[in-house]
Amino acid sequence: MIPTLPKKKLITLSTISCGVIFLCYIFYQQIHSAEQFKREALEASIPNVSVVSPEAPNPLETITLPGTVRAWYEAVIYAQVSGYVKMWYKDYGAEVKAGDVLARVKVPALDAEYAQAEADFDSQKAKYKLAAVTADRYLALRNSHAVSEQSISVAVADKNSEEAKLKSAEKNVDKYKAKMGFKTIVSPFDGVVIQRNINVGDYVNNEGNIDDSKNPSNLFTVAEIHKMRLFVSVPGTFAYLLKSGLTAEVTVQQFPNRKFIANFLTLSKGFDLNMRTVVAEFTIDNKDRVLWPGSYAQVTLTAPVKKDLLTIPSSSLVFDENGTQVATVTEDNKIHFKPITVNKIIDSVIEVGNGVSVGDRIVNNPSASLLEGDQVKVVEPRTGYTDMSITKKENSKQNPIASK
Repeated sequence: MIPTLPKKKLITLSTISCGVIFLCYIFYQQIHSAEQFKREALEASIPNVSVVSPEAPNPLETITLPGTVRAWYEAVIYAQVSGYVKMWYKDYGAEVKAGDVLARVKVPALDAEYAQAEADFDSQKAKYKLAAVTADRYLALRNSHAVSEQSISVAVADKNSEEAKLKSAEKNVDKYKAKMGFKTIVSPFDGVVIQRNINVGDYVNNEGNIDDSKNPSNLFTVAEIHKMRLFVSVPGTFAYLLKSGLTAEVTVQQFPNRKFIANFLTLSKGFDLNMRTVVAEFTIDNKDRVLWPGSYAQVTLTAPVKKDLLTIPSSSLVFDENGTQVATVTEDNKIHFKPITVNKIIDSVIEVGNGVSVGDRIVNNPSASLLEGDQVKVVEPRTGYTDMSITKKENSKQNPIASK
């Protein structure tokens, strides 16, 4: 017969066994938790980074600049004689031909001077005729010795003197005749009157209309608008775009939905010292005459460019005592800093001259705590507000029923 333990001892042994098992379990759990905590701590010590790759820049360079539309020819007309406006004949917007009368000026003093010049000319003509007759008679008497050689010489000299005075009087008449022509203001070419600054009775002279003595102004401005000139001040960094064959899209405030094409003509080949810009001139056909001189224009220049450059986000730059750098991630996910040369900053994009290649993985928004050789973990960046909006639009296009 097998001896049996007392019930009390059996309970005691069972309790001790359970306690030992429980303590072993607790010990195992602590070891497992410590290992897990150690593993999580190691993982947490490795920073997460998002990376971007350098990209080739846009092969087209585009810039929008303000411009000014001017007439092909624009004549600012002033008076050449002093007097009062007798009448004007062409108003704002009038179509004119070369030689059309724009206005007439009344100059009584000039009329009197012209009449006096003509009278002096007639008087001098009579004196010349008398001197010529006298000289001819004296020369005819030379062979008979009826008059002395001295008298003949004097008569011939008088004739020559009166002839010179006659020519002077004739030129004086021509001068006043030309001034009389200035009493009539005419158009220098075919075009449109874009300014009329005179009224009947205004006093004008070669400074313009001085009815208001403090602000003299021109009488008329006539513009030829079958073709227009467009002037644009281009920043020096974009001056290389200006070359033969370049075209520009132009919009004006009067026609916001219409685009005009401007062709490059020339440039000033010198920079403005204050603005550091160069003036470029374009031409625009205006056969329908809808463009007006002085119009403000928005000019969009687009030109193909050849660049051996790469672009990266400006948020990937690192500035320290070593200069401008980027933090790259190596194949074994370690940080390596590379110095770069910045060629141009365009909004949130940087053109890099050298220092990076297409295959580089560049840390975007690098932390200031990153050091050379640090181990990192590459992760996908969290979707931002803008990206979520784009994703929603794409999803709505793919599933139009869901978007409703």
